Amino acid sequence: MTTTPPPPRGVDVVLPCLNEAEALPWVLARVPAGWRALVVDNGSTDGSADLARALGATVVQEARRGFGAACHAGLTAATADVVCFCDCDASLDPALLVPFVDEVRSGTADLVIGRRRPQSRRAWPPHARAGNLALTRLLRRRTGLRLHDLGPLRAARREPLLALGLTDRRSGYPLQMVVRAADAGWRITEHDVPYRPRTGASKVTGTWRGTWQAVRDMSGVLGEAPRRSAGPGGEHPAGPAPAHPADRS
Repeated sequence: MTTTPPPPRGVDVVLPCLNEAEALPWVLARVPAGWRALVVDNGSTDGSADLARALGATVVQEARRGFGAACHAGLTAATADVVCFCDCDASLDPALLVPFVDEVRSGTADLVIGRRRPQSRRAWPPHARAGNLALTRLLRRRTGLRLHDLGPLRAARREPLLALGLTDRRSGYPLQMVVRAADAGWRITEHDVPYRPRTGASKVTGTWRGTWQAVRDMSGVLGEAPRRSAGPGGEHPAGPAPAHPADRS
């Protein structure tokens, strides 16, 4: 008699990486025991890929530059039931993902996002914070979600994430994930997480130009027509996707 093996129950953590050799030792040491770190090398020239391998991470190569390209390469390479995302610059602690995963596995949320709480003025420049605020307000108009942040620390189940059909390969990837999840009727929650100054030079939000590019990419995502994609359990919403506000305050 043929039996179907149970689905994988592990956790994969996708870590998009571009020249993060200085931060990698701390980040990888903070990945919870038993979880797999997927370091997606996006063209590093500082030996990040070799260092990540030496530290026990699985390295995925993504030649196409872009935050979304790196994140999606990690998602498609993942095999675990639950997939997490975290920046690789030591601004966020992967260990904080444990309760996120518990919430996803318990069925109380389909997508959990970390609301960044800067621990110093250097952690989140004013222009980057202003851009994030503007986008969350636009997101509220588009979906009804009362999120306060579009942060990169998040967790969800792998197969439903893949079913969202994410296409953005630049800075709009995190927002597109939220928009399409909302359209599909996902339950989306957010929780405060400490946000520290990154290690090394910022590629995006540390500069006005990088922030403007990110805002432009994300604004394009908000112009998408609502999709009737399958929900996290494979069901299709019968009507307009209900909003699942993370916080009514």
